[in-house]
Amino acid sequence: MLIIIGSKNPAKINAVKNSFADQEAEFVSIDIPSGVNAQPFSDEETIQGAINRAVGALKQGNGDIAIGLEGGVHETSHGLLLCNWGALATRNMEPIIAGGARILLPEQVAERLKAGDELGPVMDEYSKMENVRKHEGAIGIFTNEMINRMDMFTHVTKLLVGQYCYRQNQLWR
Repeated sequence: MLIIIGSKNPAKINAVKNSFADQEAEFVSIDIPSGVNAQPFSDEETIQGAINRAVGALKQGNGDIAIGLEGGVHETSHGLLLCNWGALATRNMEPIIAGGARILLPEQVAERLKAGDELGPVMDEYSKMENVRKHEGAIGIFTNEMINRMDMFTHVTKLLVGQYCYRQNQLWR
């Protein structure tokens, strides 16, 4: 099975590989644009980014399955939440979607995002580290590394793969 990953981000690549660990699979990662704002600002936009990455990866990579993962933020009455979504695309069904962990961002970070900044660079500055988005992510910083970005996206990818397997089994009943 050829699985195309719609990103070159190591956290996303490893999340997908972790989710297919018990399968014989070959993985190819391709840098697929999300087709949404650099900083998605709603569940809808973040979902669309994940779908765009999955569908684009499937087309460009010509695999059996393609996975798109997208991080974003979502405004609520409680404040700005970190959100993350994934999509799984195949040639014979509509994309499957799944969402994952959510945490409230500190007001200091939220204000920067509302002013138009992107979370990745804000987190680098906030944490005084480099490439936070490729490693622990904001989720890792704000959970004291209890959950990192790869863990967060592994959870989402497992939700996608589980739904895919369920649907495949349903087709044969």
